[in-house]
Amino acid sequence: MKRARLFYAIFFFVSSIVCGTSVFASAPPSQNGQEQKDNGSKDNDHTLRAMHDEMERSKTRLELKIPGTDQPVRPYYVEYRLLDLDFREISGEFGTLLNSNHSRSRFMNVEARVGNYKLDSSNFISEDGFRGFIGSTGSVGIDRDYDSLRQDLWIATDQAFKEAVETYSRKQAYLSSLARQSDINDFSKAEPVHLIEPLVMADWTNRNWEQEVRDTSGTLRVFPQIYESRVTYYLVFATEYLVTSEGTEIRTNRSFAAIESGMNALADDGMPINHFYATYAVRPADLPNPDAVRKSLNVTGSELMALRSAPAAPDYTGPVLFEARAAAPLLAQILGPAVNGARPPVSFTPVVEQLLSGLGGKSDWITRIGARVLPASVTVVDDPSAKEFQGTPLLGSYSVDDEGVRAQKVTLVENGALKNELMSRRPGPDFDQSNGHGRSAFLSDAKPTMSNLFFTSKETMSPADLKKKFLDECRDQKLAYCLIVREMDNPTISLLHQDDFQTLLASYGGGAGTGDRLPLVVYRVYPVDGREEIIRGARIIGINSRAIRNIAGIGNDNYVYNYMQSQINGFAGTALGAFGSAQNGLPASIVAPSLLFEEVEVRGARGEPKRLPLVAPPPMTASK
Repeated sequence: MKRARLFYAIFFFVSSIVCGTSVFASAPPSQNGQEQKDNGSKDNDHTLRAMHDEMERSKTRLELKIPGTDQPVRPYYVEYRLLDLDFREISGEFGTLLNSNHSRSRFMNVEARVGNYKLDSSNFISEDGFRGFIGSTGSVGIDRDYDSLRQDLWIATDQAFKEAVETYSRKQAYLSSLARQSDINDFSKAEPVHLIEPLVMADWTNRNWEQEVRDTSGTLRVFPQIYESRVTYYLVFATEYLVTSEGTEIRTNRSFAAIESGMNALADDGMPINHFYATYAVRPADLPNPDAVRKSLNVTGSELMALRSAPAAPDYTGPVLFEARAAAPLLAQILGPAVNGARPPVSFTPVVEQLLSGLGGKSDWITRIGARVLPASVTVVDDPSAKEFQGTPLLGSYSVDDEGVRAQKVTLVENGALKNELMSRRPGPDFDQSNGHGRSAFLSDAKPTMSNLFFTSKETMSPADLKKKFLDECRDQKLAYCLIVREMDNPTISLLHQDDFQTLLASYGGGAGTGDRLPLVVYRVYPVDGREEIIRGARIIGINSRAIRNIAGIGNDNYVYNYMQSQINGFAGTALGAFGSAQNGLPASIVAPSLLFEEVEVRGARGEPKRLPLVAPPPMTASK
């Protein structure tokens, strides 16, 4: 949570872009508990019934009389969302437990919209920045009690409605000052969905999670040069509820589990180096066993030691081969913002637009339907219904999105040409209807977000042939060496200190929109004899959505990259959205092969080195 607080501090202003308009009703609800329909109450869950009954009351009685006006103001749309979260987090370091937490919580969020689908109180950042974007979000009782929940919803609805009225007035005043206003609607209509899944209770399996954390984190004891490490298990079961004034009523179950580990060290010259390991599963029982985790952590620790003694990267311009393990996260950073078809919020101040551009929060593909955006052989599809790829489970599957729209398979790029975009219920310049990709985590504002993305090509090479083409290109350019990227960094996981992360953002965050990327495991390859040498501290410049239009070579070695898309305010929807963790992320998957680029600029090591410890590390036995 410390890192999350840092994110909020750094992106305080731009975070208003991410949060939805939130924000209040009339008299308190009656306590008679009369049931109008069976909304899941057969399993003793009265949540949907309470949400439905309070929604019906709000639809008929919620209004605000404004002095000087003839007609009272009423919301045209009200939405209740509720998240029932059963969450376990266990962390260890060098074989000892740091914490073991198990919590059960329920959170609600109420949104009221004033105006109409064409123009409403949403999608506006006023001169006050956060005003109108705080959100009626709060904790509710975990007992699924009917009366208590209705009371909480009543208060939150009142707050949401009153704030929406004020925001709508401010938005109208601002728009009236513009010479030309957008003709894009603020909200799209959607068919009501009624989906009540059976209630699923948390299943932690019979595994001793605390002992597994001790055992797996103890693997890193063989690397005394690691100054600090963390191995954290996240086990999550969630039940999500949605009730809208349009008639949608949904109860769905979701779960995921993760093992994430970050480790930090210093090179002999004082350069900070870091590495990480992460694996994700749909259910806790599907996580790899301790032996497999120990093996992976040993590989990661060994790579970190190799980086520690590796030479610093010099500046370089030339061919770069991204092996599949690195190409998939690279595409996650580039395509995440590019395929977002929603229009950005109306902003009172130009600084918001500047921040969006710097962080990669604006799509270069908007208004380019039919244009070539990728090589002519490439097709890109996002399919929330896919469960696995060649036997490997996919993490981003779902049946209905967080705005109550059924998930749809979308062909985004076909034969290199842009055909579609991911859409939520916020229309954009190209499309005005949702295709079921309005996704969010922890009740944040739903945005057009990838689920299971498939990057395929009709013209591919084997890994051996692709590497040969890469080396031939290197020889043709008469370069002494060229670069292979085997893994990309995720600093949200790999960096364990706030100061380190803050320093990284200061030097990197503003270039994410123009194509700055963070490779982690990079090798120099000498074309004369094929010798490989690991280097450290490289940073890639200029690989953005325009750069991938002319990829020089594509492999046939598809790799499944399961990851978390960040939902932290200021990160979601930008190029930094690919830097997520299980603590605050949204599950997603990308299937992609190796990619060859003919010319990439790589900047060598920069920054001030740190002073090495004055005393050698204490002895540490390999096993506790």
